[in-house]
Amino acid sequence: MKTLYVEGDTFLHRLSPRAKLLGLAAISFLLFLIDAPAFLAVAAILGAGAYASLRLGWRQSWLRLRVIMLTIVVVAVFTLFLNSSGQALVVLLRLTGLALFAAAVTATTNIGDFIDEITLAARPLERIGLVRAADIGLSIGLVIRFVPEILNRYQAIRDAHYARGLRPGPLTLVVPLIILTLRNADEIAAAIDARGIRARK
Repeated sequence: MKTLYVEGDTFLHRLSPRAKLLGLAAISFLLFLIDAPAFLAVAAILGAGAYASLRLGWRQSWLRLRVIMLTIVVVAVFTLFLNSSGQALVVLLRLTGLALFAAAVTATTNIGDFIDEITLAARPLERIGLVRAADIGLSIGLVIRFVPEILNRYQAIRDAHYARGLRPGPLTLVVPLIILTLRNADEIAAAIDARGIRARK
């Protein structure tokens, strides 16, 4: 399985996972609190700078970010049709800034650290009997781990269509992708149960 984590020794790599997650939470709050396009544009530029500090190169950065960026563009266009151009610009800048900051944090924090910090943050909820902190941490860790794998499967299915001389369509891509993802999820769930992870107290 591939991972979103990128080996390196940048400032973000050296920063503690807790500080990065708290900083990302604070940035997210500000981005959704403020509607000024100028502020959001500056935030997007800073997010781009944070991601560029990883020095992945334009091609690798685009391969990693293209799905989320295209999704943001679709959301912005949809907003344009339903609301005003100003609101569409706000949505575009806000989501772009948030995606870039989140991508920078994800690329500089390994899965183990993510799980540890999320588990620790969920401890208060566990004390009052709402959730099991370890399950929350594991769930989020698996989601982050699955993202690059799902993208790789999508590309493999699309390439298989081209290799057979077929034109890929939404249904011919999404249906096998869902089936493969669910099958893999069942395998992982079985492996977790076999190790007794979810049964631990």
